[in-house]
Amino acid sequence: MPENLQRPVLPTWAAVLVAIAGGAVYDLGFPGASAWPLAFLGIALALVSLIGRSSWSALLVGFAFGLTFYLLQVSWTSLYLGPVPWLALSFLESTFVAAGAVLITLAYRWLPQASPSRWVRLVWLPLLVAGLWCVREAATGSIPYGGFPWGRAALSQSESPFADVVSWIGSTGLSLVMVAIVAALIEWVRLRGWRDLRTAVPVAAVILIAMVIPAWPTTPNGELTVASVQGDGPAGYFDERSPGGVLAAQLEATEPILDESGVDVLLWPEGGSDVDPMRSTEAARIFDSLSERLDAPVILNTVTSIDEKFFNTSLLWRAGEGAVASYDKRNPVPFGEYIPDRWFYESLAPDLVGLIQRGYTPGTNPPVFDLGDAVTGLAICFDVIYDELIWQGAREGAELYMFQTNNADFRNTDENQQQLAIARLRAIETGRSVVNISTVGTSQVIDPSGRTIDLLPAYKPGAMVTEVELREGLTPAVAMGGGIPFLVIISALGGLVAAAALAKRRAAAAWFASTRRSSADPDGLAGS
Repeated sequence: MPENLQRPVLPTWAAVLVAIAGGAVYDLGFPGASAWPLAFLGIALALVSLIGRSSWSALLVGFAFGLTFYLLQVSWTSLYLGPVPWLALSFLESTFVAAGAVLITLAYRWLPQASPSRWVRLVWLPLLVAGLWCVREAATGSIPYGGFPWGRAALSQSESPFADVVSWIGSTGLSLVMVAIVAALIEWVRLRGWRDLRTAVPVAAVILIAMVIPAWPTTPNGELTVASVQGDGPAGYFDERSPGGVLAAQLEATEPILDESGVDVLLWPEGGSDVDPMRSTEAARIFDSLSERLDAPVILNTVTSIDEKFFNTSLLWRAGEGAVASYDKRNPVPFGEYIPDRWFYESLAPDLVGLIQRGYTPGTNPPVFDLGDAVTGLAICFDVIYDELIWQGAREGAELYMFQTNNADFRNTDENQQQLAIARLRAIETGRSVVNISTVGTSQVIDPSGRTIDLLPAYKPGAMVTEVELREGLTPAVAMGGGIPFLVIISALGGLVAAAALAKRRAAAAWFASTRRSSADPDGLAGS
């Protein structure tokens, strides 16, 4: 292959600057700037900065991209706890980005060496690069302590023409498509594809299909009238409040809808009751009264404890029966709701760790409630970013989803909008309506196509009574579930190993041929 295609596109100093710019542009593709095309541009800058690099140089360039992106993307983590958690999280995630950058650089080196075919460069190289990008996303989303699947490429596309792809191949699949498109366009330009427009057919076909393919059609199965309440109470860690203050705020916001007829279920947000009705007879009477007046069950969230273990728990409450079902948050937030390896981190930052006195235990019960008229899937705040939990809900019969969250610690930041975008993609991915209710907003009801059909503005108490469509049937993304990420990861890593082996074999063959020519013509006269 031409030697210039093996050289770095940029010198190291310029590659670092481009990577930093790429991280900033990539962040603008996500909520709240929500300029989704910029996510593609950010990916392009990240990839261009890696082409032709050495492994150590790629590590530096990848870290620069990752650190810039995460410092901007999760800046809300510094709002109350200061810069230490924000910097620690950003540095940790950036190490994964840096390691992934090395793998991508090796793909750019080895696959062209393995085969000189331009179609390998235009098709297989972009797929390999995209697969390795997804390998890195899988690592950040699973380790350590359950990972942090925030900032995946797909999550920038909740309101773009590409969003419907997630119903077919999930968020991992959409990330793969996004990066493959960008990588293919880069190779098309590097190979001067405009001299033969047929070379643009593969990437053009992928772009067209990804933009026009409709979401997988799940089957309508009636409607459910959901009353959901945003109390805007003092629900943050550091809010000044008295016991029962959040409960009182929720009750006040609920009062205007208590005379509504035909309500099938009342939904409150995460932390909506700061008093456990299973331990407080007064709180139990309150929820009995709410359920009785509406003639409907109540889904509330509170802190429960069993055998000195604490849980972030959603309860299905019926008048006269009490809590008839419960779901404990499956994925409590590390360093927010519990401290892993507390002894170690306490030795590093005792004051910060000391703020988290109570640690929540992960739940094990199924994330669904049978409401009688329908089955709802559940996720509590941070839960919503974990694919397997959402897939489990649909597989266990969920006909809609109810996501409860508490964004009070992140007022006036992008965190709420980022989480809401994830909820919107979940609606499309599962083909189900989503009621996303927050203590402080923004709360929305989202239909299976990802369209907002009802909402409450942020930082204002209010209630919605919404006819929510029920759906049944599984989308391919849910039916295949973890099989898609597994296939992408195994294929990408296997492809990289194969490319290395073929490149080595081809180099050895070239060396052997060169040696034979030299032996046959020691004086170099054959070409004279």
